[in-house]
Amino acid sequence: MALAASSAAAVLLALPPPAHARPASAAPHKCEGGESDSRGHSSVDGTEIAWDDESKFDDARKHAIKVWTAGTLKQVKIKPDGATTYADLEWRDTSNVAGQWANTYGKWDPNTGTDYLWLNRAHLDAGKPLGNNEHRRRVAAHELGHALGFCHKDYGYGQYPSVMWADYGLIEGKDINGPTSNDVKAYHALWG
Repeated sequence: MALAASSAAAVLLALPPPAHARPASAAPHKCEGGESDSRGHSSVDGTEIAWDDESKFDDARKHAIKVWTAGTLKQVKIKPDGATTYADLEWRDTSNVAGQWANTYGKWDPNTGTDYLWLNRAHLDAGKPLGNNEHRRRVAAHELGHALGFCHKDYGYGQYPSVMWADYGLIEGKDINGPTSNDVKAYHALWG
């Protein structure tokens, strides 16, 4: 009996880790406030985000998905939900400038079940100060980063720009439209 148990353990230990497993040497990147990027604080279900769309900003959604799945960023599949799947993330619009929304252009809203990615029309609609595709794309890329498990990165190191900075003015000032090389490193540290 003991031999059978130890043989089974040896077989299990001999199996390679899943392809999406994070290498043992890579630790999630640190964020402002002492947090770290986290798989557990994301919209990722296994190795995918199935999304549904209730937003008028299709261009921004398409851009965000494109930049977070480009090049080596293939570990998390981001795809529309289907008739037989459950949406992990729903793109939605709001038009609000009260309270927390006064200077908030977008927000990832984790929930039990479907998470929401809000784009704020009060700032992003045509005719508003950020009412063009370039601004919308930046906001959507930042918020989708949260859905992938990335928290806000420290600003203190301007030589390491990130689409995950909390201050939109810094992202805009550096003309960041998607994951930077630092964000790509953070992605691979979290998702392999």
